[in-house]
Amino acid sequence: MLSKALLRLGAGAARHPWRVIAAWLVATTLAVLAAVAFGGRTADSMTAPGLDSQRAAELIERAGTGEEGMTAQVVVTPLDAGATFFDDDGARTALTRLRAEVKRLPHVLGTSDPAGALDAGGDTAVRGGLVSADGRIAVVRVQYPDQSRLSAGDLDALVDLGDRLRAELPLRVEMGGSLFYAFSEPDGGASELIGLLAAAAILFLAFGSLVAAALPIGMAVFGLTVGVATMTVLAGVTEVPTFAPVLGSMVGLGVGIDYALFVLARHREYLASGLGPQAAAGRAVATAGRPVVFAGGTVVVSILGLAVANVPFMTVGGVAVSVVVLTMVLASVTLLPAFLGAAGPRLARAGRIGRALRTRKRRRGPAAGAAHAAGWRRWIGHVSRHPVPYAVGAAGLLLTATLPVLGLRVGLPDDGSLPHSRTERRAYDLVAEGFGPGTNGPLVIAADPTGDPGALDRLVRAVAADPGIASVAPTHVDRVTGIATLVVFPTTSPQDKATADTIARLRTDVLPAAIGHAPARAHVGGAAASLSDVGQRTSQRLPVFVAAVLAMSFLLLMLVFRSVVVPLKAVLLNLLSIGASYGIMVAVFQWGWGGALIGLEATVPIVSFIPMFLFAILFGLSMDYEVFLLSRVREEYLRTGDNGTAIVEGVSRTARIITSAALIMVAVFLSFAVAEDPSTKMFGLGLATAIFIDATVVRMVLVPATMTLLGRTNWWLPKWLDRMLPRGPVGTDDTDAESTGEAPRPRLVDR
Repeated sequence: MLSKALLRLGAGAARHPWRVIAAWLVATTLAVLAAVAFGGRTADSMTAPGLDSQRAAELIERAGTGEEGMTAQVVVTPLDAGATFFDDDGARTALTRLRAEVKRLPHVLGTSDPAGALDAGGDTAVRGGLVSADGRIAVVRVQYPDQSRLSAGDLDALVDLGDRLRAELPLRVEMGGSLFYAFSEPDGGASELIGLLAAAAILFLAFGSLVAAALPIGMAVFGLTVGVATMTVLAGVTEVPTFAPVLGSMVGLGVGIDYALFVLARHREYLASGLGPQAAAGRAVATAGRPVVFAGGTVVVSILGLAVANVPFMTVGGVAVSVVVLTMVLASVTLLPAFLGAAGPRLARAGRIGRALRTRKRRRGPAAGAAHAAGWRRWIGHVSRHPVPYAVGAAGLLLTATLPVLGLRVGLPDDGSLPHSRTERRAYDLVAEGFGPGTNGPLVIAADPTGDPGALDRLVRAVAADPGIASVAPTHVDRVTGIATLVVFPTTSPQDKATADTIARLRTDVLPAAIGHAPARAHVGGAAASLSDVGQRTSQRLPVFVAAVLAMSFLLLMLVFRSVVVPLKAVLLNLLSIGASYGIMVAVFQWGWGGALIGLEATVPIVSFIPMFLFAILFGLSMDYEVFLLSRVREEYLRTGDNGTAIVEGVSRTARIITSAALIMVAVFLSFAVAEDPSTKMFGLGLATAIFIDATVVRMVLVPATMTLLGRTNWWLPKWLDRMLPRGPVGTDDTDAESTGEAPRPRLVDR
């Protein structure tokens, strides 16, 4: 049985703490060394097989035009407010030098020449999109090869050149483009530190002991270091998206400290009952460790289910985050009991500072804890005596918070959503000011006119006549393959819904009408088109993914609690809390409600892959509390046979730990909500709101209210199904109690 194995594992680690700690130190050192020697840098490639944008990229690659590679743009304007490139020879000379310096950078295939276009005539420069109509803004477009042949060093070289030229030339120099998007480092370091400090403060208040507060933090730091280092090694083998380290740190810190908190709380209970440190650690891992293993496994399986989207970067990102979660689970059942064994009996006591903070009357820890539990018992008892109004009111509140989901719009925030402190945002604003917002997100139409020589001319005329297209750059035709590439600029910004509508119209109406039934073919590509396609695919696959996760969670909970009603209720309540978090995200990011509180400077669409990622993570995390709380309720039900008593005692005895765990997760996640990148903000706010709602409205109101209304039906399981379900590592039966030294309990099944 799982409990027996965990009992032996926890007790063994507590008996030999320094051996286990030394083993983790060695593992951590080896992981870091491997990351340094074999690790890679994260990079983003928003592509997926079968998409129209991917077909366009394949055509462009065949043509060898270079359009399939990465790009950057250097946007410049004279420092003199009255000067223009039309009439300022000094500014034009500086522009020529800047372009020459950029062209000499490693891996640069070519650059546009705004100064040369000016020499050829102002109208030509403006039509080419290289110099604005007023002569104030010029753009040097830089072409790089495919992302697989580049590294973050190429971005560093461009940024360093910009820093040098700002000091030497009479120009304001800003930069942006897909090179920045692919290789910019994720911003998470400060957020991790803030989250750790907040978690340490909450743990100290919860336990009143510096030693007790330090152990979960220490375990989380070890686990996070190993997990992120392993992720870095993975990045050396395959392309790991840039959001994976930030999301891995966010989820890893949250679940790691939460898991440690559950085990530590049980350990202190056993110490208080008179058990020695080693026996208490083994018993704590056997009882609280089982929900930890189950919850962690649920998180991992849910995240790995992202593979159903058939979007490679999401699958790899899910694998990378799962590595961190698995590491935290392993640390919770090995490293943490070693810490508990090394700490000895000191963990049974709260320090003087802790006791002073927890009560003005300086009562000792057990008395204060009893009073605290009594307060929760009164609240749960009150909810249980009035289940209907509380169930209806809480459900109505969550459904109301979910309503904004009806207006959810997926996309990808462009550089215009970044803070003004970033050069990408300043470059974006200059380009939009000088050339129009669509210039920041050009579309690349790849056409193979084989068999129809006139198809290309019809295609160019039809695209240029579309109301969503502002301008069309000169067509490039490869002499060998005959494949043509057409760069077009929409009238709207990359993240605008109208741009997605333009892309859809080009594909469904404009291109088919221009080509007709000829064998020629054309596809719409470019960064904006790729992101739009990924968003559509994830939206299409989301229902299948949600159904798979719900079914899996239902089956696992049924195996654990041997009930049909309990897992069904858990699935429905989890859907309510996740739906409410989605609604709050729409209100904040799309409608701008309270966006200034997290540093959001403009409304943005919800990042296309975030709803699916959040569902996977949140459904797994909500199982932490579900399993931890219902395990206690089930224990009380088996002990007393009374559903009402089991609900009041089980929920009240876990309320303080669940509240503390939720506060820690909320603090960690909110620390990421103030990051610069909008995607990181969305992950942080979405996770924080969902956990807050789940631990308060759901666990402390809806769960006791609905379980009271259902009565003994909570534990109903048909006899035929009871015979079919396995009683193995996942299931729970009397041998679990025997393995932890507790008295056998009656069966759960109502017949």
